[in-house]
Amino acid sequence: MTEQTIKEGKKYAIISYITIFGVIIAFYKNADNGNNPFTSFHNRQALGLWLTFFALGYIIGNFDSIQITSSWYIFFSVLLCFGVFNAVKGNTYPIPLVGKLYQKLFANLGK
Repeated sequence: MTEQTIKEGKKYAIISYITIFGVIIAFYKNADNGNNPFTSFHNRQALGLWLTFFALGYIIGNFDSIQITSSWYIFFSVLLCFGVFNAVKGNTYPIPLVGKLYQKLFANLGK
């Protein structure tokens, strides 16, 4: 990936991590601009993170424990910050533990 590709896609890569709506906005804007591979990578990462957040958050929310709930939020926040920092720096490192899975699951997204 060239520096020019990263520079052009950085804005929408960062936007993709801002709630699930950011993923949708970044996806459509990226499609309008010719499917930048840097933005597509981060769209897949962010979509996977947000879907995991809602799916596991629903299950974890059923536990009546502040320790479990707060641990989940901290864990999710760390993964989200990792993704945002990589987008800001211009890196395409997968998110630890789940990033490679997201790239496989959403391989057709943004191509």
